Amino acid sequence: MDQIDKKPVKITETILRDAHQSLIATRMSTEEMLPIMEKMDQAGFYSVECWGGATFDASLRFLKEDPWERLRMLKRGFQKTKLQMLLRGQNILGYRHYADDVVEYFVQKSIANGIDILRIFDAFNDLRNLKTAVRATKKEGAHAQIAVSYTLGDAYTLNYWKDLICRISDMGADSICIKDMAGLLLPYAAQELVHALKDTVDLPIDVHSHCTSGVAPISYLKAIEAGCDMIDTAMSPFAMGTSQPATEIMVETLKGTPYDTGLDQKLLAEIADYFRPFQEKALETGLLNPKMMGVDIKTLLYQVPGGMLSNLVSQLAEQNASDKYYEVLAEIPRVRKELGEPPLVTPSSQIVGTQALFNVLTGERYKMVTKETKAVLMGDYGQTVKPFDPDVQKKVIGDAIPKTHRPADDLVPELDKLEKEMTEWKQQDEDVLSYALFPQVALDFFKYRKAQQDGIDLSVADMENGAYPI
Repeated sequence: MDQIDKKPVKITETILRDAHQSLIATRMSTEEMLPIMEKMDQAGFYSVECWGGATFDASLRFLKEDPWERLRMLKRGFQKTKLQMLLRGQNILGYRHYADDVVEYFVQKSIANGIDILRIFDAFNDLRNLKTAVRATKKEGAHAQIAVSYTLGDAYTLNYWKDLICRISDMGADSICIKDMAGLLLPYAAQELVHALKDTVDLPIDVHSHCTSGVAPISYLKAIEAGCDMIDTAMSPFAMGTSQPATEIMVETLKGTPYDTGLDQKLLAEIADYFRPFQEKALETGLLNPKMMGVDIKTLLYQVPGGMLSNLVSQLAEQNASDKYYEVLAEIPRVRKELGEPPLVTPSSQIVGTQALFNVLTGERYKMVTKETKAVLMGDYGQTVKPFDPDVQKKVIGDAIPKTHRPADDLVPELDKLEKEMTEWKQQDEDVLSYALFPQVALDFFKYRKAQQDGIDLSVADMENGAYPI
């Protein structure tokens, strides 16, 4: 038999972040993660995505956990495996642009507490919104993986992606991620895209997709054959549906090929067995909706992420307008095109979807406009791939002059101000960052934390008069 060149594919395991974010609203607790860390550390994953995204907000808001302490505990448990996080560029993990000093400090503290790889992206693929985070990551000696938000549309040609990747390479990226958040990357498109990017830059390429449309495992295989270096997968109890392809399936698919991952299926089975009861419990309690595990081909028809679709259904039901569902779906691509054809990912998916809903329900397009739609048309989120529709822009912002510069250039340093606002609750340097991202949620958590430390039962405490039964 002829000798074949081996190119083992690396696996980024997502069960500790994106998998449970996609399927059970990021409700997996640190306590549930800790017992399996040792086995996961032995598995041979390239990295474990375990932080960032919605985990930060969910830890503080719903789980009453300090996300920084979670990170430190994970770092102590994973001795061999790199820890990875998802960062929204200038948005960090919040829902607005933050001043450069906050971005720099957040990156610094994330790395200091255990993060090895930062996957950094911008919803508009506006690289100006990434430069501060990338520069800070490189300064701290960590791995800067820059992600492109993959989508479909007239503007998103092969030449667009190649040009974007060249500019990303020039920024100092250590690797590149094709971030297919809606499951739109079809198999042969994946093959063509990876081929083109490999011919363009000499950087490792990671492919990240969701099984919302059902095609992701096949797309992974074609991407691997085209030369991609890494894929994102999830252990089977929290795989498929709106999550990633199952780790065990991809490992078995590649076994005995030049792309063999080398991962041990017996050990993977033990890890899967650990998580299976959590899946069963989530199904029993309703936290995991079986619909999230299926295939929604409408994702390809309307280019709308699964989470956006479910939100739309809920919004229409609240307005007693469920019969307008398909009308709103048809309106979404129109609004997206008028707003510069951005990728539909947080926060652009919510902005476009809500505006489409208003356009249909009011009976007049852009009669009612959200503040977020106005902000997009003012340039507050950055530059879109195509120009805004001039008539729509005029109707929404009038004679106001939109920004053409980097939005964060308008922001003054804010760390000192933030620290003064929350100083009475500060117990660690990182607390100011929790407060910066989610002020009210963080304050509620700080009060809860203090009550726990003091032995106070907040459920029976008279907060107004300061009476606290012990």
